[in-house]
Parts: sequence; structure tokens; C-alpha cells
Amino acid sequence: MMNDEWLNDEFTIEPANSLKFQNSQTLTLNMENQQLEPTPKHPLRKIILLLGILAVVVGSYVAWNFVLKPNVPATLAKKHLLIPMDATLDEVVDSLKLGGFILNENSFRTMAGRMNYKGRAGRYEITPGMSSYYLVKHLRSGKQAPVKVVLVNERLPEHIAAKVAKSIEPDSLALVTLLNDTTYLDSIGFTPQTLLSLFIPNTYEVFWNLTPRKFVERMKKEHDRFWAANDREAKARALGLSREEVYTVASIVERETNDEAEKPRMAGVYLNRVEQGWPLQADPTLVFASRDWEARDLAKYKDLDSPYNTYKYPGLPPGPISMASIPSLDAVLNREKHAYMFFVAMGDGSGKHMFAESYDAHKVNIEIYKRNLIGRGLGL
Repeated sequence: MMNDEWLNDEFTIEPANSLKFQNSQTLTLNMENQQLEPTPKHPLRKIILLLGILAVVVGSYVAWNFVLKPNVPATLAKKHLLIPMDATLDEVVDSLKLGGFILNENSFRTMAGRMNYKGRAGRYEITPGMSSYYLVKHLRSGKQAPVKVVLVNERLPEHIAAKVAKSIEPDSLALVTLLNDTTYLDSIGFTPQTLLSLFIPNTYEVFWNLTPRKFVERMKKEHDRFWAANDREAKARALGLSREEVYTVASIVERETNDEAEKPRMAGVYLNRVEQGWPLQADPTLVFASRDWEARDLAKYKDLDSPYNTYKYPGLPPGPISMASIPSLDAVLNREKHAYMFFVAMGDGSGKHMFAESYDAHKVNIEIYKRNLIGRGLGL
């Protein structure tokens, strides 16, 4: 056991593998068996490592080139690609090139082949800077960008067809052909005369490659949804009217006034006339019967032999004379109850009307109308 004096000694390291203390005591360490041998070198490991790194670099480049490298320009003149029904891959490529959507045709074709893409109809929004991989993936997914179809107050089914055809792939002829197919119309509960009542004015989002039948099916769904809401079915029954009859009255109101507030009152006038067996004597029905859409002098059409001439034939016409807006439809369903049988425009430019219960009161309103026109410098 070492004493304290030894513990207090300072020491230095000297050559010859020994520790020498200040008091000359020396502790010799045997290092003969402690020498480290050098690690053997393995050139093959280095080669494998370098090849692995090279493979990663090459693989990354290939992946970037085929998967991530942009093949869609950073800026596009237009952002939607239209692919028609039954389009081939060559036709898709032609559309991509014509629209300026791709930079490298071969890159797109190679990726399309790898991903088994041969074309899928639709309207697709293309994102600037897309790679071939993501472009093909997007087009293959079928995830389309919808279009908006706005239906407001079209007068005839062919007008609706022309309006819709501007937004979808099928042309107006295909739509008109279906809308004139009486067998098909009967299958969905309509006739050529009542067909307009199928369409509820609104803005609809649909797919560009929507077929004519799919379009009509969508309109039927929206039509049924409209009537199922807000007790409309019950209100129609309370009036003793069918959906189509409500729509017919609403279409006349729609063409008679633009003032939303007075629509329920005007609807009440027409329903009073129907209930009392009076002819409606609605000028808008003469416009429809004559197809003279810009006519201002309608007197010449009062003897026109048409079931839509409500001066000649009492009761409601066979069907709507145009599309009717939702406010007009609801105005009929919520008609104002009153004893008015007559109305005439105020003639002051307001678009409003004056209502009367008797013909004598109506004649007074007519004189007011005439004076207002004269006061505006319009005369008669």
C-alpha cells in the first residue's frame, strides 16, 4: 500500500515508457503488448460506397427529370384544357400543344405511357409549372373544373338549349333534339307545352362534358328540390293549381312587371280572373303567341288564333310563356288576397302599376297613365 508521501509527489513523463517522480522514484510501464496495429484498408468498400452515391445522384436526377421537372410553362395564356369525349392520346397531345400547356411533348408522352394514360374527357384546370408526372396524374384522375350555366328568363326551350350549349360540350342541336322528344318528355312527366316549367332559374355548376340527358336529369333534380322546399307543394294544392299551372301564372307575372314588391298583388289579379271565369287578357301571352318578341303594338294580335291568346281564350294558356323567376313563382304561391280585377302601368317610368276593383276605377287609372306619359314627353 502506498503512503501519503508518494501520493503528494509530482510526476513527469519521460521516454522509455516510465513515469519519474520528483523524489526519484520511478514507475516503469510495460507497453510492449499495448501497441495498436493499423486498420487494414479495403479498396472494394470505397468503390461500393462511391457507386452507391453515384446511383443516388443519378436516381435523383432521373426522378427530378421525369417526376418533378416542370413541363408546363410558368405562365399560361389560358388555364383550362378541354378534352372531348372519345379523344385519343394523340388528340390530347395536340390540344396540349395548341393551348401552350406543355414544353416537352416527349416527356409527356413517356410519362403517359408509364402511367397508362390514354385520355379522359373533361375540362381541366392546368397549374403553371406542373411536371409531366403531375400533369398526367391530374388528367387521369378525371377531377374536372366545373362550368357555370346561368338560366334566367329564356322564352323557349331552344333558347335554353342555345344558352346551355355555350358552356358544355354537346351542341344546341343535341339538346333541342332531346327536348323535342315527346316520348322522353313523357317519361319525366312533361309535355312540349309544360316543358318550360322544368327549369328553375338559377346558376348551376355542371361538368363540361355533361350529356343532354344528364343535363335534363340535373334540371329535374333541381326542379323537385325547389318544389319540396318552403311548403310550395302544399301552397299549390291550397290554390287548386298544379306545379305547371303555378309556373304558367308566374311566367305571365314575370313578363308583366319587374317590381318584386307588386308581384304578389299582380298574381292575385290573374288568379281572381281565373276564379271568376274571366279571360286573363295578358299582353305577354300575345307576345308569346305571335313570337314577335320586340312588339310594342299588340292590338293587332288580339284576334290571333292561338291557345296562348288570352284575349281570345279564357283560362290559363297550355303552359308557361317563358321561364319564371323564383320571386315570381313564390309571388303566385303567396298571392295577395284582394278584390282587384284590373291594373295598368303608372306611366311615370317607375315600372309600377295601379290596381282597381272596378272598371270605372280602372278607367280613372288609365287617364293617370296617359297624363304621366304626356308629362314625360312620350304622348300617345
